[in-house]
Amino acid sequence: MSTEQNKTNTNAKLDELDMNREDSSGQFLTTNQGLRVNDDQNSLKAGPRGATLLEDFILREKITHFDHERIPERIVHARGAAAHGYFQAYEPQPELTKAKFLLDPSVQTPVFVRFSTVAGSRGSTDLARDVRGFAVKFYTEEGNFDLVGNNIPVFFIQDAIKFPDLIHAVKPEPNNEIPQAASAHDTFWDFISLTPESMHMVMWVMSDRAIPRSYRMMEGFGVHTFRLINANGKSRFVKFHWKPLLGVHSVVWDEAQLISGRDPDFHRRDLWDAIEGGAYPEWELGVQVVEEEDEHKFDFDLLDSTKLIPEELVPIVRLGKMTLNRNPDNYFAETEQVAFHLGHVVPGIDFSNDPLLQGRLFSYTDTQLKRLGGPNFHEIPINRPIAPVHNGQRDGHMRQTINVGRTSYGPNAINGDSPAQATEAEGGFVSHAERIDANKVRARSKSFMDHYNQAKLFWNSQSPTEKTHIVKALRFELGKVVVEDIRKRMLIHLSQIDTTLATLVGEGLGLEVPSAEGVQLNKSVPADANPADYQSEPAKSTVGSSAALSMAHPPKKGIKTRQVAILAADGVDATQLKSMMNALSAEKAIIGIVAPRVGMLKTSGGETIKIDASLQTTASVLFDAVYVPGGQSSVKSLLQEPDAIRFIHEAFMHCKALAATGEGADLLQAAANGGAESLLSSEGVITSSDTGSEVPQKFIDAIEQHRFWSREKKLV
Repeated sequence: MSTEQNKTNTNAKLDELDMNREDSSGQFLTTNQGLRVNDDQNSLKAGPRGATLLEDFILREKITHFDHERIPERIVHARGAAAHGYFQAYEPQPELTKAKFLLDPSVQTPVFVRFSTVAGSRGSTDLARDVRGFAVKFYTEEGNFDLVGNNIPVFFIQDAIKFPDLIHAVKPEPNNEIPQAASAHDTFWDFISLTPESMHMVMWVMSDRAIPRSYRMMEGFGVHTFRLINANGKSRFVKFHWKPLLGVHSVVWDEAQLISGRDPDFHRRDLWDAIEGGAYPEWELGVQVVEEEDEHKFDFDLLDSTKLIPEELVPIVRLGKMTLNRNPDNYFAETEQVAFHLGHVVPGIDFSNDPLLQGRLFSYTDTQLKRLGGPNFHEIPINRPIAPVHNGQRDGHMRQTINVGRTSYGPNAINGDSPAQATEAEGGFVSHAERIDANKVRARSKSFMDHYNQAKLFWNSQSPTEKTHIVKALRFELGKVVVEDIRKRMLIHLSQIDTTLATLVGEGLGLEVPSAEGVQLNKSVPADANPADYQSEPAKSTVGSSAALSMAHPPKKGIKTRQVAILAADGVDATQLKSMMNALSAEKAIIGIVAPRVGMLKTSGGETIKIDASLQTTASVLFDAVYVPGGQSSVKSLLQEPDAIRFIHEAFMHCKALAATGEGADLLQAAANGGAESLLSSEGVITSSDTGSEVPQKFIDAIEQHRFWSREKKLV
């Protein structure tokens, strides 16, 4: 082939590729059929607060395309861990609901629970700063009920039509697929800085709630407002909550980054090991109940998923307890193939008109059709209900059921009109008879326009330490943003929440807080709408605070399953070592013997003890507390190990409990000389120059406090 022919063919190929390139700069927004879109911010509803309509072809096209963007990995919540267990009601709740699994305390309802991160791929780290999914499948005798929530009670957006935009913004940027499982980049903060409804959620994600210590130590929330309906047809609005019996705990950001390097499977391993060791994770299921006549008594809208109900206004009613007691037998068959859907409900549970919830009711089935290969995903063993299935649905990809008989339709006479419809008294599901009388509109209720008050409530509810961590998180995230205008827009938003917050973040970015005058901060406005209709209400000065929103307030509840490292080498004092191990074991803590090498450890008494990890194969960030027993030979060996000194130093800097007896205090002193001069005199550091008979109990009390934040410098 000649050079000229080569050039001609190459240019033709480039022209062909150019025809498939699309640059949307300066263009009108359209559907995939070329139809110009007037409103891409609101789904079509029966009135501003009404139900979302199936007629909305723009919503369906946008979400359908989004749902099918990845195969077979989930687009969101790709990285997960799961476990089997059961739920048991405390006492019958006939006034609240006719759902049978909440009416009989003698019944243990099987459950399968999947925890997950949202933004990262299956191969990302467990410790990314991210929302955590908290999805529970109840296998009830009336059918499956899926409570599909998160570890944060609110969300970024108010309408499901914006969900693809949110995820596209937070995912790796499409030109270079960077960064993975991280929101600290331009596209995410560009979207957020133009979407003020996200400000409340941003405060949660920048807090330590986004880096939990364990799946077992985080709360869960249904996010949306649902309905519970009793046998008399009485409907009440509810918010679902999961409260962990181990309390709510997190790690610090530096620790999270180090854990990601040491053990990116940290949360997965923690859940698996706890269940294998018989330390079954437990949560209580609770609801906040709002009578229908009280729907509008709050200064926020119950249908707005960017809002929560403060527990001081509506206390949580505890309905029962969930226990996870069995790990999956096969990750792919169970954890990966489980299909959750908010539309899987049972009689006694129904929906509200929350537009984010309404969109999810469409999206989840559509996602499973693509990800799991067709309409028979309900026949995969992990998805099968324990209630019998009888209907006229047939065939389809990967069909498992062998249906017998001639009829697959209804009504029919050939098969005696079977399967027959069930009356409500026979357990047939009947949707709540909510009256709808409104115009079809693409609009958002004015009651959704307050974007800062609850963000301010969250900020005001945090302890000084938690506020400091939020400031540092925002400095980190926005410090990774290249476009300065994005940073400035975010500082303006933060100033609407709290001026001190905005000023401190600005200092970390080398910026003063700009004036909001002339800056467009809300682009979630239809093309021809009046911007004043979408203007956020100014933050009120009397928002108050809520103790339930801070992790500093929940009571400490023992040290069960807490990971405690014991640093030792040959010649360790056997009496001190055994005394501490016995005390920790009695409290059901998990002990890890860490030494300069693996194998067996020789004590001063000539006994041998198995070493769990070497200083090279583990790190302080994988433990909750550290103890150094005495023994001259043991401590002398550890003092010659830089990794041992760093082990202590890091644990101290991360505010963990430390203890030492006898010569073990020398190792703490060496770590102090390495840059933590106040170590020995700090809160949460227990030492004894003798055998330390009182040290074990003091150490246990210290571990129970989780962290000693007095060691940190406060910014607020």
